[in-house]
Amino acid sequence: MTAVAAVDLGASSGRVVRGVVTGGRVAVEEVHRFPNGPVHCGGRLRWDLRGLYREILTGLRLAGEVGSIGVDSWAVDYGLLDASGELLGDPVHHRDPRTGDIKPEEGLYEVNGLQFQPFNTMFQLRVEPLLPRASQLLLIPDLVSYWLTGERGAEYTNATTTGLIDVRTGRWSPSLTRDLPPGLLPELRHPGDPAGSWNGVPVTAVGSHDTASAVVAVPAGTDRFAYISCGTWSLVGVELTAPVLTGESRAANFTNEGGVDGTIRYLRNVMGLWLLQECLRTWDAELDPLLREASNATGSTFDPNDPVFLPPGDMPARIERWCGRSMTRPEVVRSVLDSLALAHRDAIVDAQRLSGKEVEVVHVVGGGSRNALLCQLTADACGLPVVAGPAEATAIGNVLVQARAAGAVEGTLAELRELVGRSQPLQRYLPR
Repeated sequence: MTAVAAVDLGASSGRVVRGVVTGGRVAVEEVHRFPNGPVHCGGRLRWDLRGLYREILTGLRLAGEVGSIGVDSWAVDYGLLDASGELLGDPVHHRDPRTGDIKPEEGLYEVNGLQFQPFNTMFQLRVEPLLPRASQLLLIPDLVSYWLTGERGAEYTNATTTGLIDVRTGRWSPSLTRDLPPGLLPELRHPGDPAGSWNGVPVTAVGSHDTASAVVAVPAGTDRFAYISCGTWSLVGVELTAPVLTGESRAANFTNEGGVDGTIRYLRNVMGLWLLQECLRTWDAELDPLLREASNATGSTFDPNDPVFLPPGDMPARIERWCGRSMTRPEVVRSVLDSLALAHRDAIVDAQRLSGKEVEVVHVVGGGSRNALLCQLTADACGLPVVAGPAEATAIGNVLVQARAAGAVEGTLAELRELVGRSQPLQRYLPR
């Protein structure tokens, strides 16, 4: 098969990956990685998306000859275009405090099925000063795709994170979008749909929310699994065929997001490795030596989803204040990992209770699957085996959707996952 290129933008780094599916196996190779992070500009925390786009173009050139390109990224953030198609301003980062005063509202969950997050797109738009000048809104991967191709659209899996999709119909909700300017939201695309071309190379819509792509690549051998897509955020949940819209589900802050092939990603956002990333940035330290020391340290547990941990800044000091004691660096690291493991457990227990789906195994994918201590602590907390890997799940899921759209591979999600299990090294952790 001709190779494909997966553009994978994460909250702390981006990369372009070259992938090939052949002989019943999938192989990926990172050809270009570049840093990403918030920048302060105009009194706001923003994304340097133009800088990221230059790096994407560099990566696509380094990828060589490919038969398709797919783009995924984090959710909820967006760019606004004027009537001529130009970007009105650098996209605001979801960690900017501008939506800090937003409160939950009655009736939303029954329509969009989303857990309350004050930075969801619908809430960002309520405080968006550029909205009166905007002709169209594009989510981050759709904006990158537009810059590559000149064609606009809204990929479904990411669109479901905006809070503006009716989770039952899978379409923009008339009731939730009625106050927005006409034409602001583009037509929906679905994973596998064509999205234009770049220099003669087809661009294919994939699960453009990075978690949607990551879940495609969960190497599950049974449908009775939970997943943890573990990176800057931990997305913890189960895969369903229909949303759960009960009051109990809303109170538990579970979200119903669209997945590939019409599935529902029923999950809870947990703060994730952002906590460690900010600690390391404050200390200007490397993680591996601290992990070795943390394995024998005693920490304190805290709620990683407390809003106090959302913005950037001195994370160790905030953790110590929450726990009410001073700690060494290994103790802080152990506190983060113990707290994340317990938050993973709570989300998996609640997902089973609320959805009625029984879980036999937990799959940890993404960068956090390389953290052996976190995986073991998660197995211990859940009382279930944890299968870790692949670390490159998002890029692999991106590649597989492109390959299937091109006819290089066929099959259901279960068959694609079997292919991943044959191709990728996995590590198993048993509960102690």
